[in-house]
Order: sequence, then structure tokens, then C-alpha cells
Amino acid sequence: MRILVTNDDGIYAEGLGVLTREISELAECVVVAPETEQSAVGHAITLYRPIMIREVRKKGEFLGYAVRGTPADCVKIGVKELVGKPIDMVVSGINVGANVGINVLYSGTVSAATEASILNIPAVAVSLDTRDSSADFGPAARFVKKLIPLVMNSPFLKRITLNVNVPALREEDFKGVAVTRQGAARLVEEFDRRFDPRGNAYYWLAGETLLPETEGLESDACALRRGFITITPIKFDLTRHSAVKGVRAALGDLVKG
Repeated sequence: MRILVTNDDGIYAEGLGVLTREISELAECVVVAPETEQSAVGHAITLYRPIMIREVRKKGEFLGYAVRGTPADCVKIGVKELVGKPIDMVVSGINVGANVGINVLYSGTVSAATEASILNIPAVAVSLDTRDSSADFGPAARFVKKLIPLVMNSPFLKRITLNVNVPALREEDFKGVAVTRQGAARLVEEFDRRFDPRGNAYYWLAGETLLPETEGLESDACALRRGFITITPIKFDLTRHSAVKGVRAALGDLVKG
């Protein structure tokens, strides 16, 4: 089995390294990751400049390919050009910070996994619910190691992209594993206004994720907050299928003919 490993935190991120070392016991892993951090770039791809690639080595050993591009770029060019052999699975992570609720739309980590699904490759995105880049990624990596064989041995799961979020807890403190839906939790934005030495204003995006009061354990953010590992099946089709007939009726003569 051959796994392409990527992320949005950059090729030198600790979470990527821990994940790759752990799942290398299951499969041949090829790292194709952004050269620099690409958090919150969503599903952007590079069109108007060349995508530069360089081989990265650590202590003389090949670490992977650094891509001057986005996570989606990494999957595209990794599968089409760099690996040179069929890819059985894409694993994206381990991201620093949860990817739940509306924030999934912004996530480069999740977008790498959905790009794999567009290419008909099984994929898992995994994130750790912490903003501490020095956190222990081991429990999350070990969980992914258990999950991969279940996905690859199931014809059904191989067709589903999974978004996994892991609490920043010791393994013995996990409440369990919950299969959830993407909830409505979102980042409530605040902007920190500052000034440069010349008096020009600039802003840093800040804020915190707000949990809707009406959601329970069936939603990703709420279950994660309660200490569960969450697994959410996701897809790239953004159509609101339940509304198609209603929109057609509401537009009336405009859509006739």
C-alpha cells in the first residue's frame, strides 16, 4: 500500500512528521507538502505562476517533496507527477487546530483530502484540537493508524472522505469515537487593529469558535468539545439538493423552456 501524506502547516510541521512515522509501519509513505504554512487557503490551486518543487532531506535522508503551492496543489502534482506509482490513499494532517463546523470550508487540510476524492482516491483529513504546535500528536497519529486498515478494507469507506478531529487529551481520557455531521459552529471574527512605524493601520484576524446552543453530540464541534474523537463523512458537492425543486418553483417562468 502506498500513501501520499500532506498537510497545510508545511513540510516541517511536527504533526506531519509524527503522522508519517506512525503510518509508515503500515505502508510506503510519500510526503508531498507545502513549502510554507498554507492554513485557511481552502481549496485554492495555483494557476498564474509556476509550481516550484524541491526535494527535502533531513540528516541525509529523503524527507519528501516541498511544494511552493497549496495543499490541493500538493495532491494534484503528487499524484500526477511526483510519486510515479499509483497512490492507494491520501492522509492529510495532523493539523494544529480543529477543523469543524463552517471552518471546514476554509481548511487547507480538509481540502487536500477532498482533492483526493475528486481524483477517486480514498482520503482522511486529521486535526488535533489545540493551537499548541508542540502538543503531543502521538494519540492522533495512532488513531489514524488504526483507522487506515478499516478504510482500505471496506469498499464502502474507500468511497467516502473522512474528516477526523481528535481532542488534545491522553488516549485514556478519550470519551470514545463519534460519527458526526458537520455542524454550524463558526469562527466569530474579531480584528486586532495595529499601526506600523509609519502610522499605517493593519489588522490581524482573531476570534474564537462559537458553538450553537441547539447542537448536541451529533455535530462535530460539540462532540469534540466533550472529548470524543469525531469522524465526519464529507463531500465536495455543495449543492443543497433539498432546495432544488423549491428554487425551480419559486423562479417560475424564468426557468421554463
